[in-house]
Amino acid sequence: MSRILSSILPYPALSLALLAMWLLLHNSASPATLLGGVILAIAAPRILLALEAERLMLKKPFALVTLSGIVVFDMIRSNIAVAKIIYGGKRSRTANFVAIPLDMRNRYGLSILATIITCTPGTLWVEYDSARSRVLVHVLDVVEPDYWVALIKGRYERLLMECFE
Repeated sequence: MSRILSSILPYPALSLALLAMWLLLHNSASPATLLGGVILAIAAPRILLALEAERLMLKKPFALVTLSGIVVFDMIRSNIAVAKIIYGGKRSRTANFVAIPLDMRNRYGLSILATIITCTPGTLWVEYDSARSRVLVHVLDVVEPDYWVALIKGRYERLLMECFE
């Protein structure tokens, strides 16, 4: 029975989350909406099987909670810093690319890191070189490149590695 269920729902948590989001977005529990949500909840995770995505295994889930708090704080701080650059007028800035060597190899950790960097004002994940395990980040105001390497490795990568590796 369990084998049949896992073949229908290979990622049950994802299926449940998709169904819940579908119902919340449609703000309805009509039979047609429910049927559409069930179809999505069954079909979408099967695509992950075709992509041969590895199963998500969190080793220290609490580290994600800590990381979330750090990211929210950093995003607020970055919004203020970017606003000062834009509206401050005379302050010169030095936009540049910073190459950051990474120790993390986990796909999920890398995708979360890419999201954090790209969603934080003033920074953008540009390129990942898997052969050298290096990410190229564009920074709006680079004062010291080593600061950005230490920030990303110490604040984000370390916690992501605790969660996923």
